[in-house]
Amino acid sequence: MHNAQPWTFRFLRHSGSLQLRGDPERAMPKTDPAPHRALHLGCGAALFNLRVTAAHACREPVTRLLPDPADPWLLAEVNLAGPVRDDDDLAVLHPAIRRRHTSRFPFTDEEIPESILDGLCGAALLEGARLYVPDAWHVRSVLDLVHDAEGREAMDPEARAETARWTQTDINDGAPRPEGIPAYAFGPRQRDVTAPVRDFAGRQTVPGRGSATFEKWPCLVLLGTADDRPTDWLRAGQALERVLLQATLDGLVTSLTSHALEWPELRWAVRDPGSAMGHVQMVIRLGYGPTGPATPRRPVGDVLDIV
Repeated sequence: MHNAQPWTFRFLRHSGSLQLRGDPERAMPKTDPAPHRALHLGCGAALFNLRVTAAHACREPVTRLLPDPADPWLLAEVNLAGPVRDDDDLAVLHPAIRRRHTSRFPFTDEEIPESILDGLCGAALLEGARLYVPDAWHVRSVLDLVHDAEGREAMDPEARAETARWTQTDINDGAPRPEGIPAYAFGPRQRDVTAPVRDFAGRQTVPGRGSATFEKWPCLVLLGTADDRPTDWLRAGQALERVLLQATLDGLVTSLTSHALEWPELRWAVRDPGSAMGHVQMVIRLGYGPTGPATPRRPVGDVLDIV
């Protein structure tokens, strides 16, 4: 969420394992209060990239989620001691890790083939989640909920301050930060607000930022799980990253919106009551268009400890 990168890793030499820990200092208490659903999703996505990279390095990532009930910030432990299985399909996704970037730019109106959408649904299932393609009526309903959430945030000074903490609206504001959303990644301002793309600038003017017309009928998919516990959020985060990497290999560009999911009174209405999805964890915008720019990452020394 907002490129906060709320994770640290610890490599245990004696066992050949990597521990993934959540970082409470990078939590967002207003828009993602305890027990920090969105933080778990982000860490789950980072965990999936670790698994992909391990398979690419010919190591089998044997993963346990929440291995210590007494330590809730220890989110996962991945043993890398054994060779990768012959049937492991993770390594093929590795080239997409560096290519995948959130695109807050207009997408074309080109329709996505059903075979590609089916493949993305299958990718989510492999990680224990579901991807649902809503119909046109449901898409309009989701967009209305997103706009409602935008209005709520605009009226909530704590929510606005939290977003502002993780954004850099001035492109000339000193050295680039290793986290958050820089101004160059905001994308253009929408002339007619038709796509669920969060405007991180708000009412502020960003020098050199233009405006554009976005796709009139955005292709949205809902990622969700049957239950809504920390293990489900970690699985959903892994499913989210698998879907995003597969979409990148399929030639798609993507962006995410969690706006309506940050307000409990709106989140329940995002799901389709006729579907088998119990809880929506993320709304994904898919399409064809320009790739978004790379955003900063924290230095390895800040996130990795070797003992």
